[in-house]
Amino acid sequence: MKAVILLSGGLDSATVLALAKSEGRACHAISFVYGQRHEIELAAARRVASAIGVAEHVVYPLDLRVFGGSALTADIDVPKDAADAEGIPVTYVPARNTIFLSLALGFAEARDANEIWIGVNAVDYSGYPDCRPDFIEAFQQVILRGTKSGLEHAEPHLVAPLITMSKAEIIRRGTELGVDYSLTHSCYDPDASGRACGHCDSCILRRRGFQEAGVSDPTVYKA
Repeated sequence: MKAVILLSGGLDSATVLALAKSEGRACHAISFVYGQRHEIELAAARRVASAIGVAEHVVYPLDLRVFGGSALTADIDVPKDAADAEGIPVTYVPARNTIFLSLALGFAEARDANEIWIGVNAVDYSGYPDCRPDFIEAFQQVILRGTKSGLEHAEPHLVAPLITMSKAEIIRRGTELGVDYSLTHSCYDPDASGRACGHCDSCILRRRGFQEAGVSDPTVYKA
């Protein structure tokens, strides 16, 4: 089985890559440079791809700063200490997972891949609408109805193995698989040296996950 893996360099995507490898998939990773303020995550993606092992790692350039509309792609402050706030946070990037999955789908068709693996999570997900099961189900219909591989083979199949797991459960599973989480990066607002802020949504969920998992957090925080 050949699989395309969306690899951001974060905790979740590293775990997804390790899961796919453990299930015998030939993994073709794709990462995106999309104008994100935390572009340092691309270095983490390369480290993770090298450590776990992939057949190919494509880094796809696009600039979502042209659209803006997000604290990650525009001159908008990243909210701090607000991980449990209701509603969709300003760190939501308009249609990001739809865009990323569309590009991953093109990559998968070009490589005759059977699957596309993505690390979306509907439990600890900060309120993003494109991390929910109904979004994944809807995009699967796009594949089946709008691609040659979908019409002829009903593939590639979307695989979202973390979607019902808590962050602690993800960390425990990744630890069992030998994932080195010190190679990953999650912070939306790191300093110039790459240290995590410790207060953005992503940092809070990551730190809480390690605490609840009973696993030592390897993240280097500013404070």
